Amino acid sequence: MSGLYAQPSVLTESAIKELLLRMLACIIKKYMSNKTPTQLAQLKSTLSSDVYQVMFEGETEAPFSSPLNTEKRKGTFVTADTKLPIYRSEDKYDSGTGWPSFTKPIEGSTVLREDKSLSSVRLEVVSSDTGAHLGHVFDDGPSDRGGKRYCMNGVALLFIPDEAP
Repeated sequence: MSGLYAQPSVLTESAIKELLLRMLACIIKKYMSNKTPTQLAQLKSTLSSDVYQVMFEGETEAPFSSPLNTEKRKGTFVTADTKLPIYRSEDKYDSGTGWPSFTKPIEGSTVLREDKSLSSVRLEVVSSDTGAHLGHVFDDGPSDRGGKRYCMNGVALLFIPDEAP
């Protein structure tokens, strides 16, 4: 007998569970935005495809591709979709990872969600107003500044410089 059912299953129960959990995480990430389908369609027409794919489809930009990596001026980093203030320039640092990195967000601006889309569990950082994907947080930041590394997708952020005195 040949065909699909002739071979014994090579997937273990734990492998199937892991696969289902990853699929569920992807579905949740894609559809648990605080935006309605109509609002998402409007955003898709106003944001660039790169920005939309990162913020609302959970994609990641290429490392070292964001001009925000070298941004040194004083100011505020805001979300690309609603301009919600997320980070202050005083909390930015060069992590060497290729993505804009910060030690802490502006209080109340972000929410952390468990992300099981890869082989390890990570903490995803989303905006508190729309649930848009911004990046991830890791425990390998500067120890003298709290030990966190908020690793952000530069395309999900815009920079607004402080007013000159």
